Amino acid sequence: MNELITITDSDSLLKAIDRVKKAQAKFAEFTQEQVDRIFKAAASAGAAARIPLARLAVDETKMGIIEDKVIKNHYASEYIYNAYKNAVTCGVVERDEALGTAKIAEPVGVITAVIPTTNPTSTAIFKALICLKTRNGIIFAPHPRAKKSTAEAVRILLEAAVKAGAPHDIMACIAEPSTELTGISMSKSDMILATGGPGMVKAAYSSGKPAIGVGAGNTPAIIDKSADIRTAVSSIIISKTFDNGVICASEQSVIVDSDIYDMVKSELILRGCYFPDTDDLEKLRRIIIKDGNLNPGIVGQSACRIAGMAGISVPEDTKILIAETSIFTSDEPFAREKLSPVLAMYRSESFDKSIEIADRLIRDGGFGHTASLFVNPDRKELIEKFSNRIKACRIILNSPAAHGGIGDLYNFGLAPSMTLGCGSWGGNSVSENVGIRSLLNYKIVAERKNNMQWFRAPHKVYFRRGCMPEALKELRDIYKVKTAFIVTDRFLYKNGYVKSVTRRLDELGIGYSTFYDINPDPTLSSALTGAKAMNDLNPDCIIAFGGGSAMDAAKLMWAIYENPQLDFTEISMRFMDIRKRISSIPENHHKALFVAIPTSSGTGSEVTPFTVITDEKNGIKYPIADYSLMPDIAVIDADMTMTQPKPLTAASGIDALTHALEAYVSVMASDYTDGIALSAIKIIFENLPCAYENGSSAPIAREKMADAATLAGMAFANAFLGLCHSMAHKLGAFHKLPHGVANALLITEVMKFNASEAPSKLTAFPYYSYPQTLKRYAKCAVFVGLTGENDIELFNALIERIDELKKIIGIKRSIRDYGISKSDFLATLDEMTEQAFDDQCIISNPRYPLMSEIKEIYLKAYYG
Repeated sequence: MNELITITDSDSLLKAIDRVKKAQAKFAEFTQEQVDRIFKAAASAGAAARIPLARLAVDETKMGIIEDKVIKNHYASEYIYNAYKNAVTCGVVERDEALGTAKIAEPVGVITAVIPTTNPTSTAIFKALICLKTRNGIIFAPHPRAKKSTAEAVRILLEAAVKAGAPHDIMACIAEPSTELTGISMSKSDMILATGGPGMVKAAYSSGKPAIGVGAGNTPAIIDKSADIRTAVSSIIISKTFDNGVICASEQSVIVDSDIYDMVKSELILRGCYFPDTDDLEKLRRIIIKDGNLNPGIVGQSACRIAGMAGISVPEDTKILIAETSIFTSDEPFAREKLSPVLAMYRSESFDKSIEIADRLIRDGGFGHTASLFVNPDRKELIEKFSNRIKACRIILNSPAAHGGIGDLYNFGLAPSMTLGCGSWGGNSVSENVGIRSLLNYKIVAERKNNMQWFRAPHKVYFRRGCMPEALKELRDIYKVKTAFIVTDRFLYKNGYVKSVTRRLDELGIGYSTFYDINPDPTLSSALTGAKAMNDLNPDCIIAFGGGSAMDAAKLMWAIYENPQLDFTEISMRFMDIRKRISSIPENHHKALFVAIPTSSGTGSEVTPFTVITDEKNGIKYPIADYSLMPDIAVIDADMTMTQPKPLTAASGIDALTHALEAYVSVMASDYTDGIALSAIKIIFENLPCAYENGSSAPIAREKMADAATLAGMAFANAFLGLCHSMAHKLGAFHKLPHGVANALLITEVMKFNASEAPSKLTAFPYYSYPQTLKRYAKCAVFVGLTGENDIELFNALIERIDELKKIIGIKRSIRDYGISKSDFLATLDEMTEQAFDDQCIISNPRYPLMSEIKEIYLKAYYG
């Protein structure tokens, strides 16, 4: 383990700077390949530590929300890596042969990085990564109230960087921060990267050394009468409640056209915001500003807590305190930067008046930082007028300002960054989002965009009873397969079910070997053993025959067979965007064709890019998603599913229903997935009871269930899943419940959680503009033939129908009904909750869950 240099006084600081300078001189000679290896290792370490670092930051600073700081830590690792992974920062970076010019990149040297108390770990991760990418040394100067969390973030990234080859002393951190030590560090460094209060930024610019500092934000958000009101309100709530409003780009004021003012106010109240009366506004004013400055006691606190500090009683679930005021000068506390879920709200009689108010707000407290506009995108003249008039370096359109301002989440032209320059307007040396190159002033208009989506499926999907023999014949006739490696489970092998495949291969003259050492929860060691056997055989075709376990194991074997250099730790790393993940699986299909033949009707694995593997060393189930794991051919022959026992029929059937329901309400759902998800839901309701009760004597119901499982698989292969699967993965792993049963015990409670019209957190995804899960559940109900006077009645009817189905197929009412003791369940609850929050399926759930909410759902499901 690399030891972080300890700095406690001026003497140790000067010695540390000398050590970092010597290390940086060595680092400056590194090649691009060496730098990129170090950059990736540090980014991976930051992403892996995102939860403990978030918890440490909140525990130490008493600011913000753990779950949101998790996102910031992950963003600072994954998005920064993705933005700069291909950037050339060593040697010649540009060459023009015609002009005979070349641009050569050289590091600055040693940088002092001032870290704020509001974002003590994510900013440290961000600054460490951009310095490593550019071969700079770095001295971290934390805020005194965040010294432990910042130091831990630095230690984790330094250890990973050194392990990847970086010089041992390339980073150091002041252990006992003070103004004196920070000043010495700034005066002795080659450059200063300052994020913090105005005083600290001014000190950086006064140090006599080049400095990149950022100013305060006071973001106004105009809602024009042409705007989509629900999208605007939801966007502002997403932004303003994110980490309790400590991101400087988040909205501080909302300016609303008088024609829609009352509608906007009603929508804000509906979504959980609170408007204090005149007397309470005075109480709030007195606690926002102390001695002429922002009261640090309210920074990063919840709306309810701030109200309590002011002696105001509000509902516990209040999201934002909103002050209606007509004063927009700096002597109005609500008109200033508040770094908390407190907003000013202004009524405006015209768009020109709205711009006048926004301009004054920015000039008085956030000059150069960020401004936001909600408007019909077709009203280009309004966008142009706003953009030309407002002196802000980030003009965010129809997006949450915090998420839009930091870049690469709701727009793709702003560089991802935790340090946002304000240009000369804000007294800064840079105007862009600070990154590896921050040299010029830029004014960027970032329009909200929905990123590209996709629909992917196997090249061929064969279906109808009895189709398998003919499908296997194509392996010989079309694909010229010579040797197949069959992956199945021990039960199917020992009981002779796999012979339906091997007999046909014998008839076709295709050689084969069978691997059957697969457990119900396939393990990493089993997959590694199978991959070795696969490599020894060198097949040109892999046939996964069985349920989800056999297919999951076979997919990982296939990936390792095709790419022997794969690192399980890297490919199992969670991601926020599958295309921006730090580590992905190289494309398969070079050595072997992959054929999936399901023998149960539930997992849909035969048409998905997912595999779930258990690392037996830590007992954690890892859902891995990568489109290189998508089978080439799926064979849906219901003859293979006829002998499923009742418990498997029930568990796999409800698993398929959960797949379809979660795909339909996912934030990534689309017209391409909605139809097949709805079709799967209807088929399951109509056929699962019969298939369960009558088994092989109901061949049509069996075939319909096989089709439904595959349809649901296609839906979630492209729309992804949600919270129910995240929680079910962990419930099954901790308490040995079949995956389908775990889903059945959780699904209705998760649906109730998702259906809220005023969720505590809405998942940040640009295509998903505002809460609409209740309406989508209601559409499911109508599609399967249920009735109701409104969406709530339809939703309740759907819940009743699911409960009725579970009863028919023998699913018990609660977790405790499966013999899990209260003491055992409670002993695992906290760890299970955190692992569920860390599960990959969380990213597409329509409601972003807090860990406390996950725990509450587990408890409800336990007691039934």
